[in-house]
Amino acid sequence: MLGGHVGRTRSESVWWLLGAYLRPQWRRSALLALLVLAAIALELANPQILRAFIDAATHDTGLEQLALIALIFLLVALAAQAVAVAETYVAENVGLSATNALRADLTRHCLGLDPDFHTSHTPGELIERIDGDVNTLANFFARFVIYVVGNSLLILGLLVLVAQVDGRLGLVLGAGVLLGLLVMNRLRSIAVPHWSAARQASAELFGFLEERLQGTEDIRASGATSYVLRRFHERSRRLLRRELLAGVIGGAGFQSSGFILSASAAAALGLSALLYLNGAISLGSVYLVFAYTQILGRPLDQITRQMQDLQQAGAGLARVRHLFGITSRLAEGPLALPPGPLAVELDGVTFGYVPDEPILSNLSLRLEAGQVLGLLGRTGIGKSTLGKLLLRLYDPQAGTIRLGGCDLRQVQVASLRQRVGVVTQDVQLFNTSVRDNLSLFDPTVPDAHMLEILHELGLGDWLAHLPDGLATRLAPGGSSLSAGEAQLLAFARVFLADPGLVILDEASSRLDPATERRIERAIDRLLAGRTGIVIAHRLHTIQRVDHVLILEPRGITEYGPRAALAADPASGFSALLRAGGLLATPSRP
Repeated sequence: MLGGHVGRTRSESVWWLLGAYLRPQWRRSALLALLVLAAIALELANPQILRAFIDAATHDTGLEQLALIALIFLLVALAAQAVAVAETYVAENVGLSATNALRADLTRHCLGLDPDFHTSHTPGELIERIDGDVNTLANFFARFVIYVVGNSLLILGLLVLVAQVDGRLGLVLGAGVLLGLLVMNRLRSIAVPHWSAARQASAELFGFLEERLQGTEDIRASGATSYVLRRFHERSRRLLRRELLAGVIGGAGFQSSGFILSASAAAALGLSALLYLNGAISLGSVYLVFAYTQILGRPLDQITRQMQDLQQAGAGLARVRHLFGITSRLAEGPLALPPGPLAVELDGVTFGYVPDEPILSNLSLRLEAGQVLGLLGRTGIGKSTLGKLLLRLYDPQAGTIRLGGCDLRQVQVASLRQRVGVVTQDVQLFNTSVRDNLSLFDPTVPDAHMLEILHELGLGDWLAHLPDGLATRLAPGGSSLSAGEAQLLAFARVFLADPGLVILDEASSRLDPATERRIERAIDRLLAGRTGIVIAHRLHTIQRVDHVLILEPRGITEYGPRAALAADPASGFSALLRAGGLLATPSRP
């Protein structure tokens, strides 16, 4: 991955990036190189054929020989067109394959970063970073090295052939080419920072759009449409100005080099005309010089375009390197969690999102495998934070968390995600089939197993009314489902994963009583034979738990068996039950 190469120089990173993503395609890259060399040879050959035709015609050569030369010219022209089509196809294939692989690596890298990273970067910005920045590299992968090297060889061959006609002609054209390339390369380095600023402005615009489109209803309801449009125009203007500035600076180099090359071509043509008048070269040689000066414009134009692409690619590459350089603070461990229900142990755990402002302080508890813990406390006290620590979205600043006897810092992240299931009140559903929503895009999960679980959770009738069964595509965000159906699908996902620890984070807090009863039955099935942690505001949702833990700002105020705490009139849990009408108030003596 490129993340390990962030410290390299820009030049080293460019060549490493090319090697990393073109090496798997070495056969296609080699074929592309052969096609480019063939195209160069054919392009250099045609003016030579026309030179021979002109010289033969001026020396009264027979018609049969002229016809043969014309036929050869036609065949070479047709071959050049065929090679050009094949070269375009292979180059596009190489470029798209390389950029798709880079997108996949970037996506995988971002998915493995800490929640803090995703909090500070909007989804729209990340889409532009992963897709937009990589798009600027597509032509860089497909054609940069082969085109620049190939066109450089074409120019070199062209100059050698012109020098064979007359050394002075080759010297004039060569000086113009060298000076033009030097000017272009100097101004290219000046333009790269401006293209980087333009890419950042584009990412900010996409991030702004993603957030505002997601909150369209609230924006309309609050009458903030005009404000949002004004902010959109401000960001659009910023992007326009930065792209215009980058384009003007980059274009100045190309126009300057183009003028230098045109002047050297004009000087070469004037010199060839003078040499012809003096009888030093033939008319066919004059045409050859003219044809090669015309051809010279195309490879130089392509090199110019590649350098312009390199400006944008350089900006995209710098941002890609920066993104790869952001690493997760959660190191991968070597251990896999054991099968079956997982015991949970917290030993002196302290954690806060802001340093020196702990939410959880010196928290210690043990939950045996197969038991269920009910977690109570006011909003913001750290109940959901504890769930995030168990998922190892964060590491505690102090203390140790163990699952199944394994320190989470020593556990493989993939094993942890597989063995811990979470259901929250906010269910994320995707605009894809029911099958993919249940299996989370795992094609190895059998349909029969999914159907069995859906029927077990009471979704059999719902599934029977879908037009295509498991293949039915859900609306974006699951808008076609009721809250209860979406929640039951979330339970079905956890059933399919068969975790050893289940965390239910306010899983039924937004449902009506009838739907909540269906969810309660699903919870009973889900917790059977598994360790569970139920985070709840409603007291009746923890009537099934074995132990109760009450969190307060000063830490754990109560922890013990639910039945014992409920039976103790002096316990805080008993007081909560009485206040909620779930326990009779003891009579006074």
